Amino acid sequence: MKTLILNRKEVHQLLPMNECIDVMAETFKVLGNKGILQPQRTVMWLPEKMGVLAMMPAYVGDLDTMGVKVISVFPGNHGTQFDSHQGMVMLFDTHNGRPLAIIDASEITAIRTAAASGVATKILAREDASDLVILGSGVQAREHLRAMLFIRNIKRTRVWNPYPDLARQFAESEGVLQGIDIEPVEGEKADVEGADIICTVTPSLEPVLFGDTIPDGAHINAVGASQPNARELDAATVVKSRMFVDCRESALKESGDFLFARQEGEVSDKHILGEIGEILLGRVEGRKSADDITLFESLGMASEDVISAQHVYSKAVEKGMGTLIEL
Repeated sequence: MKTLILNRKEVHQLLPMNECIDVMAETFKVLGNKGILQPQRTVMWLPEKMGVLAMMPAYVGDLDTMGVKVISVFPGNHGTQFDSHQGMVMLFDTHNGRPLAIIDASEITAIRTAAASGVATKILAREDASDLVILGSGVQAREHLRAMLFIRNIKRTRVWNPYPDLARQFAESEGVLQGIDIEPVEGEKADVEGADIICTVTPSLEPVLFGDTIPDGAHINAVGASQPNARELDAATVVKSRMFVDCRESALKESGDFLFARQEGEVSDKHILGEIGEILLGRVEGRKSADDITLFESLGMASEDVISAQHVYSKAVEKGMGTLIEL
């Protein structure tokens, strides 16, 4: 039997942002209904924390699919020819275990992460949200810009990076691609005054967003800190936000943004008000007022990768795309 190989370019064609946002919404609902088996990711750090190799398996009963993402994360790759996240998603037949597909994980990770924030923004940000600030200027900054432009009518966009040249490069290149004006923000701290939507997509181990700078009514997508030793938000940001997560179990073990605030005695586990899927299913209330500051803490789940991969695989088979090989 043959296995289908799908490269990065093919994944990009098969997984447009608007489709992936819908796929992520369904993923959150299935998770909310306990229809997913999803062990905690296994992480192996290399010496001196220079990089990490992670394995993320999942089984989705509703789709009768199972798979695993194996991915390396090397933050030092930023600015080189290599992505910080590289790997593959492997899909398997649930009846006989046959390998169905090996799919590029860099593109799936990039798109589905931003699409998950798109879902959170759609249900948590104010309907009139139009002022966007992105902290970071890498792959996730690019994809989050795409997702936010799709979800809301963005009229002003700013980008911040601790290295101003990178912010200016992003503003110029992405401004041309998207046909919009992007303002690079300089300074040790990001200027988020007047922001309606704030996306933190940095590899920082220390806070880059501070509670005393966040305007009332803002929505925050916190994406970069997916390990307990890293944080993008200070405790004040967490305290003043209505906090929601992709997966409560993961957040309690891996969310540095939350864990540092809890360690400092500022919040308890009850501060996590619910999962995004619970909001979509009508079990938890999201934004209560226009002045609420809402926070989506995104850890990234194996089910997001596997369900995205299944979507890509099904479309590829239908369209006759990819390369079949005999393993």
